[in-house]
Amino acid sequence: MRTIAILPVKRFGAAKQRLGERLTPGSRRALAEAMVTDVLIALRRAAGVDATVVVTGESSATAIALGHGAESVPDHEDAGHVEAARRGVQWALAHGAGRALLVPGDTPALDPRELDALLAHRPDGPEVVVVPDRHGTGTNALVLAPPDVIAPAFGEGSRERHERLAREAGVPVRVVEVPTLVLDVDTSEDLEALREALRARTGGASHTRGLLSRLGRR
Repeated sequence: MRTIAILPVKRFGAAKQRLGERLTPGSRRALAEAMVTDVLIALRRAAGVDATVVVTGESSATAIALGHGAESVPDHEDAGHVEAARRGVQWALAHGAGRALLVPGDTPALDPRELDALLAHRPDGPEVVVVPDRHGTGTNALVLAPPDVIAPAFGEGSRERHERLAREAGVPVRVVEVPTLVLDVDTSEDLEALREALRARTGGASHTRGLLSRLGRR
């Protein structure tokens, strides 16, 4: 089963606005770029991922994607996470994917070994797998087999929404917690949780680690 990872990426200048009281616009942009880079590295190292596509209107994100062996789909109007995810699904279908993995660009702690464990399960038929965020209400990753088995519906409360959509479609749904995928960064509290998690382990997230170290010295 060919698995394609889909990474929607908003423009770096508009990223992480909720960190505005803590980080300058330049630092927020640099953080978003570092996190996307680390996610792409993890996806490339995951044996269970056959290809990755970045959906973005950010030229720098396109360059980073191409530099790490990923493809890029334009999102010139920056239509939002859900629309970008749906465009990625269409690209995956057009390129022979039997399964899609939708992941956010702000989970730099992602461990490719955990990702391979998640993808090791090969369903016999249609299936939806929801990976919740650390609060248990959002969706930090979505595995769809086939890629259009349900329409992605990210946003507040999306875990319940994705489970409901799967049930309404008559498709089995599993909820799987992946420790290094729960750590997305939207708030100062999220950023501190990421710092603590990176301190507690070695390896991975080198770009984000380096940036956080530089920010910590300012």
